[in-house]
Amino acid sequence: MGGGVTERLPEGSSEPLLPTKRDGEFAGASFAGAVFNLSTTIVGAGIMALPATMKVLGLAPGLVAIVLAALLTDASIELLVRSSRAAGAPSYGAVMGDAFGWWGRRLLQVCVVVNNIGVMIVYMIIIGDVLSGTSSGGEHHYGVLEGWFGPQWWNGRFFVLLVTTLVVFTPLACLKRVDSLSYTSAISVALAVVFVIITAGIAIVKLIKGQIPMPKLFPDVPNLASVWELFTAVPVLVTAYVCHYNVHPIHNELKDPSQIKPIVHTSLVLCSTVYITTSFFGYLLFGESTLSDVLANFDSNLGIPYSPMLNDAVRVSYAVHLMLVFPMIFHALRLNLDGLLFSSSSPLSSDNRRFSVMTAVLLLVIFLSANFIPSIWDAFQFTGATAAVCIAFIFPAAITLRDPHSIAKKWDKILSIFMIVLAIVSNVVAVYSDAYSMFHRKSSPSIA
Repeated sequence: MGGGVTERLPEGSSEPLLPTKRDGEFAGASFAGAVFNLSTTIVGAGIMALPATMKVLGLAPGLVAIVLAALLTDASIELLVRSSRAAGAPSYGAVMGDAFGWWGRRLLQVCVVVNNIGVMIVYMIIIGDVLSGTSSGGEHHYGVLEGWFGPQWWNGRFFVLLVTTLVVFTPLACLKRVDSLSYTSAISVALAVVFVIITAGIAIVKLIKGQIPMPKLFPDVPNLASVWELFTAVPVLVTAYVCHYNVHPIHNELKDPSQIKPIVHTSLVLCSTVYITTSFFGYLLFGESTLSDVLANFDSNLGIPYSPMLNDAVRVSYAVHLMLVFPMIFHALRLNLDGLLFSSSSPLSSDNRRFSVMTAVLLLVIFLSANFIPSIWDAFQFTGATAAVCIAFIFPAAITLRDPHSIAKKWDKILSIFMIVLAIVSNVVAVYSDAYSMFHRKSSPSIA
């Protein structure tokens, strides 16, 4: 299931890349562990951009859009899993290969590599911003460590990210089995919930004190350009739920593989609840001042007692959350890149030298990129959203329409056409609108 995609099998073999429950020492992943792993894949940095989508769409359409995105994601995963079972495919890459041959598998692998590298560079940038501060906007925003100890050589961005990479990312990235990450995933989900509770608590306190104005319920659309701008929220909503590349490895390791459907449902309900709560209270708290990364709003006085302490709690809890999400995304990246480069080699999990070299090289590339390319946000708007929409909607729908095993019902095909049209049209408009905003030096609040 190679990170969901690239088990890279020898000819004629159907074995997945990773050790599965058939290994003597591994009895299989539990329901709870699988839910935490899938939820961790879903809830990443995208949650920070969701309050800004409320600013673009208005509160009512924005919350409805979050629910609709979850329903469409659930439908696309259902189509993907059903097609995988019919094909006997142990990974996303294998089912793409079954439907579209060599180029289908390769295209998926490229999309996962592009998406995941972009996501992890953004994670590392956010961690650096939170702990060491940032001057990318021209004005310096102090990081948590700077605020506590003042500027020191050891709390500079480069050194903090170096220590994080060596002490946190490297040990977790060296684990070969997805289920090994279930405990860190549980902590990660708990930290996301802590962030939501603190944000909601602050908003409720300010609401009771009458310090929060009435939020915008519906978008302002005075002209055609503002209509186009509404579509810039689409890539944020799409990337918020992308988890398809880890569905297969999680499915492979289950004690009872038939549980994958309730696991997906439970994860999507959990994540949708986190997303709706964050979007609602985040936008309520900051209103039209909501930034594209709402975490950046937590560096100023919130107008309530203990504001500095609460700011630090929010930022630190989410930085640690991203540290623990990182290995889940990295797991999929490594296996898909390995599938692209060494498609005819032995499984990655059985080649310790190749596993170690690929892990070290990828960590180095991501680390250097996060230090020297802080403007990755602009690139991520395009590459991340484009690759993510293919992984989440276009590819599962295309497999269903190709239907090599004649299992798709009429409704499946109608839904697939709807997904493809919606994904292509909305993302073309979103990319156009983002490009228009950039070239006309407008600030867009929907950067993912």
